[in-house]
Amino acid sequence: MISPAIYSEVEQALGLHITAVAPLSAANNAQIYRLVFATGEVRVAKVAERGLDTEAWMLKYLREKSPLPVPEVFYSNEHVIIMEFVQSQGMVDYRVESAAAEQIAALHAVTHDSYGMERDTLVGSLTQPGGWEKDWPSFFAEKRLMHMAHRALKENKIDARMLTQIEKIAAKLPAMLQGGQAPSLVHGDIWSGNIIPGRGKIAAFLDPAIYYADAEVELAFIRLFNTFSDSFFAKYNEIRPIRAGFFEERAEVYALYPLLVHTRLFGASYARKAQKILDKFA
Repeated sequence: MISPAIYSEVEQALGLHITAVAPLSAANNAQIYRLVFATGEVRVAKVAERGLDTEAWMLKYLREKSPLPVPEVFYSNEHVIIMEFVQSQGMVDYRVESAAAEQIAALHAVTHDSYGMERDTLVGSLTQPGGWEKDWPSFFAEKRLMHMAHRALKENKIDARMLTQIEKIAAKLPAMLQGGQAPSLVHGDIWSGNIIPGRGKIAAFLDPAIYYADAEVELAFIRLFNTFSDSFFAKYNEIRPIRAGFFEERAEVYALYPLLVHTRLFGASYARKAQKILDKFA
């Protein structure tokens, strides 16, 4: 439960008295609660040991820079975020998937002149290096694939043979990823647990892992975790045509990064999935 110290901190920061607390869910490194205040207002508290100041920064960045619906942040520091409560309304059906394609395509229309981000961000509880790079294959190789692979090796989540295969893939990226798109703002972690369905659309996208990337990395993540069905990709393709070769090759190569992330967070089953891709392309 929320500690008395956090109770006091939140009440003092917001000037509101908490009258009820109910658990909502647990993330990999955090606990999430529904708060009711004496005024009748309902908000969400996310509590963790660290990193929530970065998550709050990413949510605020998306609200300021993009049309993507994300919860408003009312208060935050390293160990707590108080944010808007967004009520789920229904299931993810064809209409919601179609609207999601429009929402995500609109996010990807937010562009920059370089790949990366002005500061380090997070994916789950893991650091994503920031900084800017003009060349996309170089950025994805060094600050995504190799960064995550080296840390996975250090934690004994992968072995030296797998690292060597990832290095081989990284060396091939200039050829495999040539002709990529201009830097687009991506959410970075769109799976079913990070979306709240609304009426005919996604009401809120949660837990971002933002940076500017070739937007195909977002599509590859969605495909890997079956967040949406083929109807999503068909609608997205109408708005932002998906280049030839994505489903056959690049989607799998891009999937290596989230698989390495999940290997570090959740273990060997994700390393085995990554190994199948490496054996195919390395």
